Amino acid sequence: MNKEGSTKMKNKFFSIGAKEIAFILAPIVIVAIVICMAWARMLNLAINVGLADQARLVSEKVSYEARMSAELPANVLESLAQAIKANPTRNNVSALLKAVAPYYPQCIEFYYATAIPHKNGGWLITNDDWEAPADFEYAERSWYTGAVATKGKIFCSEPYISKSNGTLCVTYSIALYNARNEFLGITACDLLLTKLEEAVEGIKFSANSKIHVLDGDGRYLTHKDTSYVLEKNFFDETHLDKKKYNAKTYLDGVQKAFVKNGYFFSVRKIENSSWFVVVEGPISDFSGQLAKPFYTMIVITVLLILGIVIFYGKIITSTRVKEAELSEKLISETQNLFVAAKENAATSQDQSAAVKEIVATMEDNNALSESISEKIKGVSDVAAKTNSDVADGVTYLAENVRQLHEIADANQTTIDGIKSLGAKISNIWDIVSLINSVADQAKIIAFNAELEASSAGEAGRNFHIVATEIRRLADGIIDGTKEIKERITEIQQSSDSLILASENGTTKINEGVENASVLSERFESIKGASEITATSSSDITTIIHQQAVASEQILITLKQIASGVENFTAATEHISQASKNLSSIASELNNKKESETNA
Repeated sequence: MNKEGSTKMKNKFFSIGAKEIAFILAPIVIVAIVICMAWARMLNLAINVGLADQARLVSEKVSYEARMSAELPANVLESLAQAIKANPTRNNVSALLKAVAPYYPQCIEFYYATAIPHKNGGWLITNDDWEAPADFEYAERSWYTGAVATKGKIFCSEPYISKSNGTLCVTYSIALYNARNEFLGITACDLLLTKLEEAVEGIKFSANSKIHVLDGDGRYLTHKDTSYVLEKNFFDETHLDKKKYNAKTYLDGVQKAFVKNGYFFSVRKIENSSWFVVVEGPISDFSGQLAKPFYTMIVITVLLILGIVIFYGKIITSTRVKEAELSEKLISETQNLFVAAKENAATSQDQSAAVKEIVATMEDNNALSESISEKIKGVSDVAAKTNSDVADGVTYLAENVRQLHEIADANQTTIDGIKSLGAKISNIWDIVSLINSVADQAKIIAFNAELEASSAGEAGRNFHIVATEIRRLADGIIDGTKEIKERITEIQQSSDSLILASENGTTKINEGVENASVLSERFESIKGASEITATSSSDITTIIHQQAVASEQILITLKQIASGVENFTAATEHISQASKNLSSIASELNNKKESETNA
């Protein structure tokens, strides 16, 4: 594309088609609509939340002003009661009332009434020395009976219109008791509610909002039209849902603030009283003020959309100019791509043949690895069997050695027994010798007895018979002991022969034990070698198996590479054909752009 054509394309911004403009504007317009709806929703939410909070603050402020206007006189009334209790005489009470009154101009009058009713001789005294008529019975007034009922706490009467000046008032009173808890009287003051009215009138929430102070029944205590005070009811004129709210449900002591049906509402109970502050007004007072910035935001959004459209239009125009330049580069690059694809196709065919040869070699290698793996597995099985047999032989040898040791121990025990028997036989020989000696002595004694019997004659005949029997018995004993000696001699000879044979057997057994121990050590060595052989055979089998698996994996990978090379060859041919087609398309696109530029 020449420079002249490029300049014409850049200057023809409005040559963009209607579809392209719609494609650009549609998402922007949708976003703008969504933004405006979001702004409207946020505006409405902000108005509702803000109005509810502001209404709550206004009610709190009025409640505070009302509480402060009544709190000071109530506190002073308690102090005055303490002073009167100290000296409840008429002169002292009068002086106290006159001293306090100038400091509280919001109070119409301070006064004190005794516990004794007026009709029974009691008296009522005020700070301005007002004389009560004879028929005026203060003990029947609500401020008096209410204070008596509260028993020493501040009593607040219902609001009323003062007959003296026609303003709204309320009476605070407190009962007095002495140290013996005896009732002394009532001190009270009439408080003007002008401060409350001023507090309400001084707060302007919005152009059409209304702020009132109500009693517990909903009657107005403050109103710009004084004829409404204590005469009209708030719930007869409010925009509240009368099916849902009345004096009982709305004035329940719970602070409320909400927006409903185009109006905002708030209510709060004034502390230490039965009064309520209510705020009410249309939200249109505020929505109109906030609408101006809302519409300004919409205008800014529209201008922003137009700026975005113009910006994108310039971008598209610049993009079209660049498209023409890129189409020329595309033609050149596709021709280069076609040549490179041809060269890649030839190279890939060579690589495919080489990979096939490698695959054939790896298949042979894989078969060889499998054969080796099978043979090594057989060797490993034989080695394991040999190891098991050797282990059994070692066990049998150990058992044989143990039995030889037992035989040697038993033979030694026998020898020891024979030797012990020989010693005992020697002891018997001594006993036999002793018996033989005793028999010789008995024979001598018998001989002597026979001589004595012979010399005694007939008297010794019986004694001679006995001596003869004794000698015969001694000869028998001597013959018996001689035979015993012969048998003992034979036993000793047999015992000596048995000892010699047993000792010789013990020597042979010990030699057998030593030979078995040597053989056991040899078998242990053979067992260790067979274990090493079995372990090594198992390791070799594992390695050969791993090598076979690796070879198989390599073979699979080579096959995949071969398949990939073939696919790459086919893809290269397709790329070559696609590059020719792309070159043709780029040429057609370039011609179309030049024709559009010239148009």
